[in-house]
Amino acid sequence: MTTNYKILIADDETQCVEAIYSHLSQSGYEIITAFDGAEALEKIKNENPDIIILDINMPKMNGFEVLEQIRSNPPSAKWQPVIIISTKDEFDSLRKGYELEADYYVTKPFNLDKISNAVNIMISLLPLRKTK
Repeated sequence: MTTNYKILIADDETQCVEAIYSHLSQSGYEIITAFDGAEALEKIKNENPDIIILDINMPKMNGFEVLEQIRSNPPSAKWQPVIIISTKDEFDSLRKGYELEADYYVTKPFNLDKISNAVNIMISLLPLRKTK
């Protein structure tokens, strides 16, 4: 299995970032982190991650604002799937995430295996969405 994918984890909860980081790094992924929306947007532009794990409730810019920015003005020619993680599981929040072209939605509290499964699904879709 090729594990040279770069994944950005953006969440203002340090424990959440550390748990996901530890879990995914065991699979050999390159992990980068951000702790607020503005930092996440900068790292998306500068680090060009393959997959973005994005919390909704963050300071400076919330996850919806970050998602809207990267979908309306893509920082990369490649498709960058976004996995939303949030305590918000109301229908309106879910709908807004998908309207902004989120690719997957995981609600907190979550099992780390759900995050792994979401990442594996996005990795399986990457070859199908390559930009020419």
